[in-house]
Amino acid sequence: MHRLVAKQIAKATDASGAVDMNKLAALVGSAYDEFDRDRRRTDRSMSLMIEEIDAINRNLELLVAKRTSELRAREEDLRAQNMRFDVAINNMAQGLLLFDSSQRLIVCNQRFIEMYGLSPHAVKPGCSFRDLVVYRKEAGSLKGDVDDYCASVLRNVAQGNITHRILETVDGRSIQIVSQPLSDGGWVATHEDITERRRAEERITHLAHYDALTDLPNRTQFHERLKRELARIPEGEQLAVLYIDIDEFKSVNDTLGHQIGDELLKSVAVSLGRCVRGADDFVARLGGDEFAIVQTAVKTPAEVSDLVTRVFDAIREPHECLGHQVTTDASIGIALAPQHGTDLDQILKNADLAMYAAKSAGRRTYRFFQPAMDAQVNTRRKLEMDLRQAISDGGLEVYYQPCMSLQDNRITGCEALLRWRHSERGMISPAEFIPIAEETGLINQLGEWVLMTACMAAATWPDDIRLAVNVSPVQFKSGTLALKIIAALAASGLPASRLELEITEAVLIRDDEAALVILHQLRAIGVRIALDDFGTGYSSLRYLQRFPFDKIKIDRCFVNDIAEPDGSSCIVRAVVNIAAARNMTTTAEGVETQQQHELLRALGCAEMQGYLFSPAKPAAEIQRLLSSHAEGSTAVA
Repeated sequence: MHRLVAKQIAKATDASGAVDMNKLAALVGSAYDEFDRDRRRTDRSMSLMIEEIDAINRNLELLVAKRTSELRAREEDLRAQNMRFDVAINNMAQGLLLFDSSQRLIVCNQRFIEMYGLSPHAVKPGCSFRDLVVYRKEAGSLKGDVDDYCASVLRNVAQGNITHRILETVDGRSIQIVSQPLSDGGWVATHEDITERRRAEERITHLAHYDALTDLPNRTQFHERLKRELARIPEGEQLAVLYIDIDEFKSVNDTLGHQIGDELLKSVAVSLGRCVRGADDFVARLGGDEFAIVQTAVKTPAEVSDLVTRVFDAIREPHECLGHQVTTDASIGIALAPQHGTDLDQILKNADLAMYAAKSAGRRTYRFFQPAMDAQVNTRRKLEMDLRQAISDGGLEVYYQPCMSLQDNRITGCEALLRWRHSERGMISPAEFIPIAEETGLINQLGEWVLMTACMAAATWPDDIRLAVNVSPVQFKSGTLALKIIAALAASGLPASRLELEITEAVLIRDDEAALVILHQLRAIGVRIALDDFGTGYSSLRYLQRFPFDKIKIDRCFVNDIAEPDGSSCIVRAVVNIAAARNMTTTAEGVETQQQHELLRALGCAEMQGYLFSPAKPAAEIQRLLSSHAEGSTAVA
C-alpha cells in the first residue's frame, strides 16, 4: 500500500519537484478504488476456494466412511466365512489335514481328532507331519513303522501322486486315507472311517453267495465251487453230487405255517452240515426245500452209501421247531463225476434226474443216476403235456365199480374211478397218471370234475345206491374241499348221505390234528367217510381210535392170499371184529374168486368189490347194470 502511494506521489510531482495535491488526491483515490476492487476479487476467490476445499473435505469424509463400511462388511464376511469354514470342516464325515510345503500342519478338523482319540492340545497348527505321526503311534491309533509311513506319504507328495489307501487301526477299524498334493508343495489328506461300509459290502458279497435263511452256500456259490472241484478230480477218484429234496415240505408250510417251515429248513441245514467229513466237501441250499451235497475224494461206492445213510438219519430225526417236533424225510438223487459226466450242467442234470427217479419210486429213498432215466423223464414230461391236453379237451371219463353186499348179493354202491383213453397208447392206468396229476397240482381240477360228474350220475341211480369218491391228499389239504362237496351236492341234487369219501392214511399222516378237524367238518355236512387201503400204513389202528369212520376198506393185499393156509384170514377177521366193535362196516377190495367171496362172507365182511362181480364200467353201462340188478338179478358173475 505504501509503495502504491509512493508511486502515485511520484506521478503527481512536476519537474520542479512540487506535488500537485489535487492530482495526487485523484491518483490516490483511483489507486485505492483499484486496490479495493482487487481485494474484493481476492476475497471472492478465497471464499470460492474455501467452499471447494470444504466440498472436497466433505467428499473425502463420505468416501472414507464408505470405505470404512465396506472394510467392516468385508471383515464381517470373512469372519462369517471363517465360521462357516470351521463349522463345515468340523462337521465333515472325514477327518481333514492340510499341510504346507514345510510339512507343517495348517488345518486340522475336529473329526480327525475324535476319529483317533487325540488331544487337541497336541494336534494344532504348526506341528510337523512327523511329530503328528509319532503322536498317533504313541496314542495307539497307528499300526506299522513311523518312518516307513512318513516316507511313503512324502514320496507320493513329491511325485504329485494322488493316493488312496486303507489302513487298519489297532482296534479293528478300517480307515480310508486320500492324499492330494497341492501346487505350493503342501498336501491335503482326508481320513474316512469306512468300517461299516466295508462290513455292509462284505455282507452284500456274502448274501450274493450264501443263503440268507440257512447261511449255507447258495446256488451261485454251489455252482462256482462245484465247477472248481470238477476241474481237479484226481486220477482214480470220483466226486459225488447229492441232490436232496425234502418230501412234502409244502404241507408243513400249509399246516404249521411258514415260520415253522423256515425253522425246519434251518434245522435240516445244520444236520446236513454235520454229515460231511471231507476237507473239500460242502452243503448248499439250492432254494425252497432243495439242498445239495458235494462229496470229494470218493474212492468206493460204499463211501457215497455211507454218506446217504448219514443224511437220511439226520433228516429223519425229529426237529425242534418253535415248540413243535417236526419229522420229515427226503428223496435223494446222486450223480458221480467223471462216471456220469464232467460238465457242470450235465452232472447237475443227471443228479436232478436221479432225484426225480427217487421221488417217482415213492419218495423217502435215493437213486444213483442211470442213462435210462433221461428217457423216462422225457416220457413223463410228454405224458404230463398229454394229460393237460386231455383235461382241456374233455378226454377223461369216469367209470364206476359196483360194491356188493356179501349177505344178500345186493349192490350197495359204486366207486367212481377216473379213466383216460389215450389217442395213441389206449387206456392209461391211473397208477401212471394220477401221481403226475398230484405232483403238478392238476389233481385239484381233476378231483373237482370227477366229484361233480359222479354226483350228477349218482343222482339218477336208485335211492339206495351210494356213491364213493376218492379224495387225494392234495385235494384234502387245499382248504376248499368242503365247499366243493357242498357245491357238487347242491348242483346235482344228490343227498349228502349217499356220498362216501374215501381217504388214505396219506391224508392224515402229516398233520392229523388239522386233518381230523376237516373230517369232522365233512361229517357235519352229512357225507360218509371211509378209510381206504386199510392195513397198508403204520398208523391205521391209531386213526380208527381217533376218528369214527363209517367204513374200512380192506386192501387187496390181504384178499389175495386169504385162502392160503398161512394166509391173511386171521388179519381180515381181526379187522372185521374191530370194525364191528366201533360200528363200522367193512369192504374187501380186489375179490376175484368164488373161494375168496365165500371166505370173506364167512369171516363176517360186509361188502366186496372186484372182478368176480364186475369191473369198473362207464356210466351208461353201470346204469344198465343197476337197472337189471334192481329187477332181481343177484347172481355173482
